Amino acid sequence: VQLQASGGGLVQAGGSLRLSCAASIRTFSSYAMSWFRQAPGKEREFVAAVSWSGSRTFYANSVKGRFAISRDNAKNTVYLQMNSLKPEDTAVYYCAADKSGNYLEYDYWGQGTQVTVSS
Repeated sequence: VQLQASGGGLVQAGGSLRLSCAASIRTFSSYAMSWFRQAPGKEREFVAAVSWSGSRTFYANSVKGRFAISRDNAKNTVYLQMNSLKPEDTAVYYCAADKSGNYLEYDYWGQGTQVTVSS
């Protein structure tokens, strides 16, 4: 099983990026999916999650109203649309797959994609 995150890069403050996470999971539609991030010298933190069907989404307060998580089960892919980016959003972003749906224990993690927001 692989989770391949992509779409990171360098963007100016106020700009946008769209991250993608392609999963090689045969039963992808039965997994809740989440995005986490880790900035240099900081602990990894939760960013957003989407239920297996896509009907429920959850966000960290720091990104609510600016980020949007979605998924396409036909493409085994989850997305993170990031708008109005701030320098404090700079981090390595990871996607993760959760079979239990409790958003606490994750079965698979991607390798991460770097997002850098310049001021």
